[in-house]
Amino acid sequence: MKVLVVGSGGREHALVKSLKKSPLIDSLYALPGNGGIARDAICVPGNAKDIPGVVAFAKSEGIDYVVVAPDDPLVLGMVDALEEAGIPAFGPHKNAAILEGSKVFSKNFMKRHGIPTAAYEVFTDADQALSYLETAPIPTVVKADGLALGKGAIVAMTREEARDAVRTLMCDKVFGSSGDQIVIEEFMEGPEVTVLSFTDGQTVIPMVSSMDHKRAHDGDEGLNTGGMGTVAPNPYYTPEIAERCMNTIFLPTVKAMREEGRPFRGCLYFGLMLTKDGPKVIEYNCRFGDPETQVVLPLLESDLFTVMKACTEGKLAETEVRFAEKHAACVIMASDGYPVSYKKGFPLTIPEDAWDHVYVAGAKEEGGKLVTSGGRVLGVTAVRDTLKEALEAAYALTGRISFENAYYRRDIGARALKAREE
Repeated sequence: MKVLVVGSGGREHALVKSLKKSPLIDSLYALPGNGGIARDAICVPGNAKDIPGVVAFAKSEGIDYVVVAPDDPLVLGMVDALEEAGIPAFGPHKNAAILEGSKVFSKNFMKRHGIPTAAYEVFTDADQALSYLETAPIPTVVKADGLALGKGAIVAMTREEARDAVRTLMCDKVFGSSGDQIVIEEFMEGPEVTVLSFTDGQTVIPMVSSMDHKRAHDGDEGLNTGGMGTVAPNPYYTPEIAERCMNTIFLPTVKAMREEGRPFRGCLYFGLMLTKDGPKVIEYNCRFGDPETQVVLPLLESDLFTVMKACTEGKLAETEVRFAEKHAACVIMASDGYPVSYKKGFPLTIPEDAWDHVYVAGAKEEGGKLVTSGGRVLGVTAVRDTLKEALEAAYALTGRISFENAYYRRDIGARALKAREE
């Protein structure tokens, strides 16, 4: 079969590497891919948000199946368009992708169906939001309604920070129309857990849990980023908590979406907070997370393509989904200065024997060389029997890879190791 992966980041490289193992796939394409993905798939020029362009390429090339990886094309309806053209695709339809596409929709959805989440208020007027903040509990969280490159949620520790967040989103329009509406919600405390799940709209099969590290610097200091590293499984996510999440969050979410005429098929991402009152939903995403995918998929022992097709065809209940009982750790190598400003164009030195463990996020081919082209450049992942061994191996690999201006956190997994000792 001919399979196309839409997207260009580290998540897409992880998907490509996992799909490449499938004996059912003869040819694997990526649109647009990147300089690293080109080692594992045929990269096709194009824009991941260009729905007519992607459909036209898939038809002309005789693509049998498309994996739509990023949030933007899913929210815009790429899966709908592909299916209308007779091409099956992995990912939710537009009316289900709204779970990520609109924070207002997802919060109201959870409220309608009694799914545990933070208390919240919705605002379409900046003055009303600012007035509300005069007496609102602080700290608080201010969120843009629409997609904002993973940076639309601002944790405000003071009232002035909360006011600045409202002005940034609603007045300055730093994320454009995504800030036309905002959500101001209760500040929750507790360990964060990410659980990616496969679903065909009826059955839900959670993947291995993971822990992301969002802050730019060691000790969870600095600005929020798209993720500086991950470990899996998450030690805070016990079997007891997993069962509770299945019964109070996962199954109710999929059932309610189906009842509302929005059956969700694909990868449903649950961002959870384990509060003193039990697990609550921080956010939903309508696709694989980045960089969570880089530690979850290396633990998948089943054939990813078979599982994806089962989600599309409504056959997940009869499909085996098995994960290794091991640990994975991913260290993100970024350009110094990320997520604010950074230089690009530096050649990368990656030993040939390290490539199996490297996921390229922001690098391109230039003059026959691989050079940096983004803030997050690489994810370096290791799988071992214990978390400590996985972290040591990931950092050892990271030490063998180089490019000018390289930066990475030195404490990925430290909280997880501590939690395992508690």
